[in-house]
Amino acid sequence: MSATPLRLVVINSSVREGRFGPTVANWITSLAEEREDLHVHLLDLAEHQLPHSLSHSPGDEVTTELAKVSPRLAESDAFIVVTPEYNHSFPSSLKSLIDWHNTQWRAKPVGFVSYGGLAGGLRSVEQLRPVFAELHAVTVRDVVSFHNCWERFDETGALKEPQAATAAAETLLDQLVWWGSALSEARTRTPYGT
Repeated sequence: MSATPLRLVVINSSVREGRFGPTVANWITSLAEEREDLHVHLLDLAEHQLPHSLSHSPGDEVTTELAKVSPRLAESDAFIVVTPEYNHSFPSSLKSLIDWHNTQWRAKPVGFVSYGGLAGGLRSVEQLRPVFAELHAVTVRDVVSFHNCWERFDETGALKEPQAATAAAETLLDQLVWWGSALSEARTRTPYGT
């Protein structure tokens, strides 16, 4: 495997008013940034207005937004999607990001950090797996999930009991690095085609 750090994009998918996503996204981003084998970029979808109406020839405003996002996705070796669960599914902002892009996901690993109430966002993760499979991405097995997430973090954004979640995050990051390195080398040897 390569000694060059993998380029990881952490996607904060919630754009809802009063969202909890930044707390979770900042937590996983800070853990990933501690590793020497990752170069991390946080992509907050609340900062990018991608419309839900898709077009083969988008207007200037959409083209400008895509220019801020698309190159970052294309350059990435791996992704972490931080997702809540809205009505047993994932946010439309995330679906828009996914649907505006195609080749950027191909032959790259995707990991998940989910959060919510009793289900901890796991239903959104299970719905995202076939979506990413359709785009030829590889979803990693292990997930970090926060059930009743509002009770798990303090007012500063730190976990009240970090041991289990941190261990789960390290497993997720290890899997992403393995898959990211393997797939990056494979794409270098043989460009991925469909």
